[in-house]
Amino acid sequence: MRHPALTRRTLIGGTLSAAAALAMPAAAHAHGGRDVAATRYGRVRGRREDGIVKFLGVPYATPPLGELRFRAPRPPRPWTGVRDTVDFPNPAYQVAGGEMGPNGNGRMPAPSEDCLYLNIWTPAADRKRRPVMLYHHGGGYMIGSGSATGQDGTRLAQLYDVVVVESNHRLGLLGYLHLGDLAHHGYAANQGMLDILAALRWTSDNIDDFGGDPDNVMIWGESGGGAKTAAVYTMPAAAPLFHKASIESAAPLRFPTRDGATARAERTLHLLGLTRAGIPGLHDIPAAELLRIQRSEAANGVAPWGDPDPLPGFGAFVDGHLIPRHPFADGAAPWSAGKPLMVGTTRDETVFFSLFGPPDIFRIDDAGLRRELSRTYQGAELDRIIATFRASRPTATPAQLYFAITTSPIRRDAIKIAEAKAAQRRAPVYMYQLAYQDPTLVPGTDFPMGAPHAADIPLKFANTPAGRPAGERATARHMSALWAGFAHDSRPHAPGVPRWPAYTPATRATMWIDSESRVVADPDRAERLYWEDL
Repeated sequence: MRHPALTRRTLIGGTLSAAAALAMPAAAHAHGGRDVAATRYGRVRGRREDGIVKFLGVPYATPPLGELRFRAPRPPRPWTGVRDTVDFPNPAYQVAGGEMGPNGNGRMPAPSEDCLYLNIWTPAADRKRRPVMLYHHGGGYMIGSGSATGQDGTRLAQLYDVVVVESNHRLGLLGYLHLGDLAHHGYAANQGMLDILAALRWTSDNIDDFGGDPDNVMIWGESGGGAKTAAVYTMPAAAPLFHKASIESAAPLRFPTRDGATARAERTLHLLGLTRAGIPGLHDIPAAELLRIQRSEAANGVAPWGDPDPLPGFGAFVDGHLIPRHPFADGAAPWSAGKPLMVGTTRDETVFFSLFGPPDIFRIDDAGLRRELSRTYQGAELDRIIATFRASRPTATPAQLYFAITTSPIRRDAIKIAEAKAAQRRAPVYMYQLAYQDPTLVPGTDFPMGAPHAADIPLKFANTPAGRPAGERATARHMSALWAGFAHDSRPHAPGVPRWPAYTPATRATMWIDSESRVVADPDRAERLYWEDL
């Protein structure tokens, strides 16, 4: 089966899987009834629709404009009367995706620096203490929104009696340009993560009036959102504000250093034609020019985790205060020791990242496999990794082996996170793989999509439409119920799914999430041992 042509904007801008981006129904626009809730800053009116109440565009901080650029967020300005919060807010400033702005599908307005708002989906603003699922959107710290269709919280709130919260927060250069070591003007470090902390603090202070329980808050996120979740898990200031976490399709053992973030800032000043003395002039540069500079070189494409050479991208970094240490390279943060954790990946993560170029990679033969992998592995190491994975997956095609091998470092590091958490012996950690194989063909090929990066988003949000294959809909039922079960009582459980044991180095129990989910002990053991031997 084939879908119409896919675009980079649809896939990345909306942070959806290939099939989900094309299969999701249009957003509803009809307004139903209205419900009012109180915050510390004023009352807000939501939209009663689809059997729940949606509060969209609730301000959690003052707009970070003018002199507030690059500074820590400030609390919202109070208002009088009742403020309508019935429409999706501005995404953070970025290249507009397919759902954003006048050229999008009308779901949300154009990206803007005025972006510090959150969305709430709740069964009712009735002060009933429901679990809160605070989601961090993906997009590698560069793009994305807390309003994207695939991660709409309607179905989770409907089906599982939970409150879903998603924030917009500063991204890219505006969110992570580190000026604090170059100037003494009160500039923040990790201002984008400070936004997320402010949204988490707002949730803790206000969510009870929206039907949520501030003493039962789950943080979760996929890809860049998983890295943000790992950052929050490592932030001492956040520890009192949440109670469990799920890191999905991201395995940031390490973050860039403060020195690296300063070096990136110095490079950015050079590209802007500024010296350190000219830093105050950054407040007057149009955001569009800052975005152009952000995209002008590797700052737009280098992963904002690990220790990239020569400079890190814009993203969370170890600043010594807000984020005082690497997330999991030296064990899990002690102040989060008592917080249960879920961590895992999709089965075929890197298929997603090959959708944006020529389809040749999906047709490679054995010689092509060696050629592509030789960009990373050489000599005996290349021979060994191919032999290991070929023995582990004897029926795989060369293209399937390529994606298995390139996906495996993400899974290797997810396992290291689980091991670090299990070593604390304080709270359980649960490991998973999304294994459901989407039969949709990659456009222009006969290669099935499988389980690529971002495929989990509509599944865990129960946003798979009725027209999709029965196996996909069954997988969505399992995955969404497991995540909601974890939100309710810190133990992932779902009807029709076997009991999910905690992960330990002795058993390595892993939930294999599919139309018929099952627990697998130490899946792909030979592949894991390959990385351990290295």
